Amino acid sequence: QVQLVESGGGLVQTGGSLRLSCTASERTASSGAMGWFRQAPGNEREFVAAIMWSGGRIGYAESLKGRFTISKDNAKNTVYLQMNSLKPEDTAVYYCAADSRLRIGLSASAYDYDYWGQGTQVTVSS
Repeated sequence: QVQLVESGGGLVQTGGSLRLSCTASERTASSGAMGWFRQAPGNEREFVAAIMWSGGRIGYAESLKGRFTISKDNAKNTVYLQMNSLKPEDTAVYYCAADSRLRIGLSASAYDYDYWGQGTQVTVSS
């Protein structure tokens, strides 16, 4: 059972930055991937970004490209999400998730991720 622990959320003003971290208790399959999703009140959970443990292939939600950056530290089993130029509409609970299955590419569907962290709140004030 993989456990994921997120940290780094908080309150920030518009235009500010935050870096989220997600540490996995163990590495998912060597071809597995880690993803970040977010969910605002009343909204469905939406894909933010994902990265493969092996090779580092990366994918982003189109609307977030250029502001958000996902990265990883394999030695620490940790994935990061650097969020810059934050806007009030970025306010949400951010979740990291692990996809342990063998896939050719990255998935943006929450249904494809087996393990989830508890979530960390990000609030951007206007």
